[in-house]
Amino acid sequence: MARTLSPPARGRFVIQVLFCERLCSNARGMFQPLSVFIGLRYVRSRQHKFFVSLITWVSLAGVSLGVAALIVILSVMNGFEGELRERLLSLSAQAHVTATGVAAPDGERELRERLQHLPGVVGVAPYIELTALAVRLPEMLPVVLRGIDPGLEAAVADVRPLLVEGSIDALTAGSNAVILGRDIADQLGARVGDHVTLLVPTASANGTPEPRLREFTVGGVFQAGLEDHDNTLILAHIDDVRAFAPLAQGASGLRLRFTDPLQVAQFMPAVRAAAGPNYTSSDWTQENASYFRAIRIEKTMMALILLLIVAVAAFNIVAMLVMVVNDKRTDIAILRTFGTSPQTIMRAFITQGLAIGWFGVAAGVALGVLLARNVSTIVPVLERLLHFQFLDADVYYITSIPSDLHPHDVAWISGAAFVLTLLSTIYPALRAARTPPADALRYE
Repeated sequence: MARTLSPPARGRFVIQVLFCERLCSNARGMFQPLSVFIGLRYVRSRQHKFFVSLITWVSLAGVSLGVAALIVILSVMNGFEGELRERLLSLSAQAHVTATGVAAPDGERELRERLQHLPGVVGVAPYIELTALAVRLPEMLPVVLRGIDPGLEAAVADVRPLLVEGSIDALTAGSNAVILGRDIADQLGARVGDHVTLLVPTASANGTPEPRLREFTVGGVFQAGLEDHDNTLILAHIDDVRAFAPLAQGASGLRLRFTDPLQVAQFMPAVRAAAGPNYTSSDWTQENASYFRAIRIEKTMMALILLLIVAVAAFNIVAMLVMVVNDKRTDIAILRTFGTSPQTIMRAFITQGLAIGWFGVAAGVALGVLLARNVSTIVPVLERLLHFQFLDADVYYITSIPSDLHPHDVAWISGAAFVLTLLSTIYPALRAARTPPADALRYE
């Protein structure tokens, strides 16, 4: 038979319940003081069987670990997303305004002055992009040749922090100098001071193909940590590119930078209005939509998978409360005999389940926030203890695990866990409320 309160203790408990019921007789709502009193009294009770107590602690630990794991993993994924965004924007502008035809230099300067005075715009720089072939025998590589103005480019996408060899000062008009991506330099075997031949396909006025060839001098090497840049991009002075291939088909226009890259969609309508019909515009969220769509899908699936851990722990709460109801059948019958309503009994067991579940959620949130804020400290310790490097520098450009804790992630995770624990209390509470007093007291 399940262990229950001794007769003297049961009597004191009933007297306390009746006294509390008399004081709280006018209370209304989901959590009446009497229900809270009974539920919390059962939470603090030491009369549970060992197996019931074990399941209680397992449920609490499961909820805590599930919530903590969800917070930490989403924070790490946010960190990787931010790292990817920074690397994408390290050499890419936040927005482009591209001429639909051949833009006149005077018109481009006037447009640049108009765009610089728009709200949120902090930098505007001209550019030209051409598809070319980099040749240094015996290697030939398809590349993107981008002409920039070094003086204006620093306000849009500064390459100087990414340089591993050479200097941006090498890019002067008439110098025929280029800055190569690290992977291009390695594949061509080129270093600062070496010569690289660039071939750009062009066509004459009558449509006859006339490829252009010119020898450039390597003035620097950059490493952005992103394959789209390191493996394909070559930088040169914009005047040298114009003189090299004036008839080449490519993109030309202006590159923009805003005060907040995450709010770029709010600034683009003003940019489009200022540019007019002769220019098309796009921002970095459109150009790199596939990257961030993939990250969102991964985050969503990871969140759903980890929520299953919380759901399993919530099912343990169901099992625990069902056994508590069976253990407390006599107490429930006595309370019902003294006039306690079934609704009060139901709320009492909901309170007990929520107290256990919400304590687990609170502990999980505290643990998850603590771990997410200290990932950069914890991971090196684990690597030393396990003699294993999570991100090998020979394989990954990112050698440390970033973490970016978002308060709204913590809010929805804790809210979802609260809802799951609430749902897990409904069935046991209904079962307690339907306990027949006569059947429960028949063998007492």
